[in-house]
Amino acid sequence: MFTKVSIDQQGDRTMKVAIYARVSSVAQDVDLSISAQIKALREFANKNGYQIIREFIDEAESGCTDSRPEFRNMINMAHAKEKPFEGILVWKFSRFARSRKDSIVYKTLLRKNGVQVVSINEPSEDTPTGRLLEGIIESLDEFYSDNLGQEVSRGMKESVSRGFYIARKPPYGYCKVKVKDSDHERTKLALDPAQAEVVKSIYNDTLAGIGVIDIVRRLNAQSVPSPKGKGWNKSGLHCILSNEIFTGTMVWGTAAKRMSEPLRIPNYCPAIVDTETFDKVQKLIAGRAPKICHPRVTTSRFLLSGLTKCGHCGKALVGQDAKSGRFSYYVCGSLSKKGAGACNAKYLNAPRFEAIVLDKIRTLILNEERIRELVTMVNNDLNANLVSQKEQLNSVKLQIADIQNRLDGLYEAIELRQFDMEDLKPRILRHKSTMDQLMACKTDLETQLNQNWTPEISPEILRAYIDDFLALLEEGTVAEKRAFIRGFIKQLTVVDGNATLEYTLPLASSTLSLKETNDGVLSFEQYGGR
Repeated sequence: MFTKVSIDQQGDRTMKVAIYARVSSVAQDVDLSISAQIKALREFANKNGYQIIREFIDEAESGCTDSRPEFRNMINMAHAKEKPFEGILVWKFSRFARSRKDSIVYKTLLRKNGVQVVSINEPSEDTPTGRLLEGIIESLDEFYSDNLGQEVSRGMKESVSRGFYIARKPPYGYCKVKVKDSDHERTKLALDPAQAEVVKSIYNDTLAGIGVIDIVRRLNAQSVPSPKGKGWNKSGLHCILSNEIFTGTMVWGTAAKRMSEPLRIPNYCPAIVDTETFDKVQKLIAGRAPKICHPRVTTSRFLLSGLTKCGHCGKALVGQDAKSGRFSYYVCGSLSKKGAGACNAKYLNAPRFEAIVLDKIRTLILNEERIRELVTMVNNDLNANLVSQKEQLNSVKLQIADIQNRLDGLYEAIELRQFDMEDLKPRILRHKSTMDQLMACKTDLETQLNQNWTPEISPEILRAYIDDFLALLEEGTVAEKRAFIRGFIKQLTVVDGNATLEYTLPLASSTLSLKETNDGVLSFEQYGGR
């Protein structure tokens, strides 16, 4: 150990110092433990007559980043106007910062404020030569850190690819089990029966059309234990619904900086849901996700901003004002940016074009025939949903009966003294746990059936809604009209004298023809449906 005093003392005044200790992790760090570092640092301070003001300790923290709470606290105190210490003692420079860049930045800042960093195991002098030697040592430490990180990453990748689980906590629905791997003991994932049933119920509810918030309420009302033990919430549910591990496929390395693509391992663990169910849920989630609009689209005074597209080049039509300010029009984005010759699209008179689109929405979409079709489809959807829930309920009842038969068989075996109670206890507890989950699911489905029963919608009821929509198109502000239109109009494609209007109501889409009249007014004519 180097015993040279590297902190300049002024007169006989006792120097005040802080000591800093850090280890990366129990599994990876080959240096001294925290307690050993602290002991050595205290001995060094006592031997050199330093007064230790405070000890800063970061356990299981990486040295490649400054996201260490105690380290940041120490730096902040050293930067204070009335700094409490004049030096920082470390076991090695790699304990202070393993990145050369971070070390230079922090040491320079500390040096300007009169605070030195001293390694008790590596020579250091506050001279150009000393700083050069210090830099060489730190560069070697940084190389060691990077090399160790790559070796650890390769080892982890190999373990995961062989089906071993290396994280501390298993995903919800699974538990960790020990397995033999030659002379070593490894960890793999196995199903947690009770939690697996919860995961299945979450996926089944989602497929049945139940919203995330309703599922969260149901789980909390039934006091179902959550992954973190703090109650269920939307983010936790989304994690379960989007994690491919429940299909038995591990996706590892999504956050790794050194890996170009995540590693996918099929059949990594027992599946809780099948791939088809998982894919259907992903489509449902994507369909429910709110559409994000650019602020220009929502604040523009042009009614059809963000909805119209040029059929020639595919660019959006943008609303513009003439230089005089008296006229406004829609023009292809290519023409607007690149000028004449960029596209063959025509200019559309904005007020006339918007008026015609609104008129066709009224007459071709919000009409009596479409209303009758919509009523029929809505009622069919309601009935189909009820049938699906009834089928699920019958399936759950059959499972309950099966579990009850199994329990009765176990109880009979105990009564006939064919098996000892202690031998059958784990199986009985497992079946009871499954039974509790199934009974909760049965109660939930029965509640949903009672709540979701809705009398068929009559044309008169829907007519009242349509009248409100028509009134909105007549009297609403531009923002209100745009919000309403964006609710069901997907896109309006204009090419020469034709326009195709695509909308998302559960009806057949209509194709409209756009022709230019002698007075320059554009008109639509319906020439067929598809």
